Amino acid sequence: MYKFLLLSLLLFSCNSTPQKIYKKVDKVQFYTGLFAQHPEYIADGFDFPVGKPHGYGYLDAQPFQQNDHLGEDWIKKGRKEMGVPIYASANGIVSFADNHGSGWGNVITIVHRTPSGKFYETLYAHLQKVRVVEGDLVKKGQNIGTMGDADGIYWVHLHFELREDIYLPIGGGYSSNTTGYLDPKKFIKRNRKL
Repeated sequence: MYKFLLLSLLLFSCNSTPQKIYKKVDKVQFYTGLFAQHPEYIADGFDFPVGKPHGYGYLDAQPFQQNDHLGEDWIKKGRKEMGVPIYASANGIVSFADNHGSGWGNVITIVHRTPSGKFYETLYAHLQKVRVVEGDLVKKGQNIGTMGDADGIYWVHLHFELREDIYLPIGGGYSSNTTGYLDPKKFIKRNRKL
C-alpha cells in the first residue's frame, strides 16, 4: 500500500516545473505523514546492525572512506558466517527491500525520522535473506534479514551505509564525494539514545 502511495505521489508531481524539487518535497511529505500516523516508529536512538546493540563479535573490515568506501563492511570476528542476523539500526519505515542486482544482491533501505524532525536512511546490502517488505514499520533491533555474499560475488559481510540525504540512489558504494553520507560508527556512537 505504501509503495503505491509513494509511486502516486512521485508520478503526480511530474509537470513543467523541475521534477527533482517536487520529488524531494513529496518524499519528505509522504514520510512525514506516515510517521505522524505511527509516532511510535520515530527513531529513539541508533544501534549497530550486527551484534546488537553494540556490534560485539563483529568488526568493520572496510571503514567509511577507506578506498573511497561510502559505508562500512561488517564481518563476524574469527570467521565469515553466512546467515547471521542483521538488525534495524533504528525505528523506521522500509523504503526498499529487493534484489538490486549489479553487485548489490539483496538490499534493504530504511527511512528514519528523529524526534527533531530530521530524516536519515540506512542501507543494508549483500543480504542472503530479506525478512521485511517495502512499507513495513520496523523497530530498532528487529531482525530484518541475514548476512550474505550477494549470491557469491563477495566474501560474506554486511555493507552498511548511513545517509543524511534520503533522496540518494542506491549508488555504487564507492566515491570520494561523501555529500549526503555519514560515517556510520561515528553517527551511531553519538546517537545511541536521542
